[in-house]
Amino acid sequence: MKIYTKTGDKGQTALIGGRRVSKSELRIDAYGTVDELNSWIGLVRDQPVNAGRRDLLKEIQDRLFTIGAELATDPEKASIQTATKRAMPAITPEDVSSLEQEMDTMDAELPELRAFILPGGHESVSFCHLARTVCRRAERLVIALNDESARSLLPNGATAVDELVLQYLNRLSDYLFVLSRKMAQELNAEEVAWKPRKQL
Repeated sequence: MKIYTKTGDKGQTALIGGRRVSKSELRIDAYGTVDELNSWIGLVRDQPVNAGRRDLLKEIQDRLFTIGAELATDPEKASIQTATKRAMPAITPEDVSSLEQEMDTMDAELPELRAFILPGGHESVSFCHLARTVCRRAERLVIALNDESARSLLPNGATAVDELVLQYLNRLSDYLFVLSRKMAQELNAEEVAWKPRKQL
């Protein structure tokens, strides 16, 4: 099987369900950004400081693949969507609570946060901040997709996005922020607080 199919040469791609849409559609932008986020998480996972967290970060990448597949499914094909959801793993409340537990564990070992933090201090920490900002962008796009769907009245009560997907992306961006602080602590990197300049 060849990697290139030439079916997208005119700027269209197929959703799960078969419908072809423009590659510029919001849905494609949303799951493409989730894919971008997955690549950044892979880079964060590859940092030596995260050796003890590699399994968790790999698990997060797996969940992002699940989210990508959900977003790539055509919500207008309700019967196909139902069959696909039975065949694919789904995001669960336990996935969200797992991130919360990890944040609580790291937070207990971090100094109290008293100001906004400037990204940086160490290359590895900066990679984590980049992943965090891409996660926020993915979340915004998924919310926009959900809002667009609510206005289009999909058939059979279908929804554009599972509520747990929105929760997971929201919690994941928080997790990546806490992780960036924990990485900085473990790397003895300076955590620079933002100090607004005084008005003249």
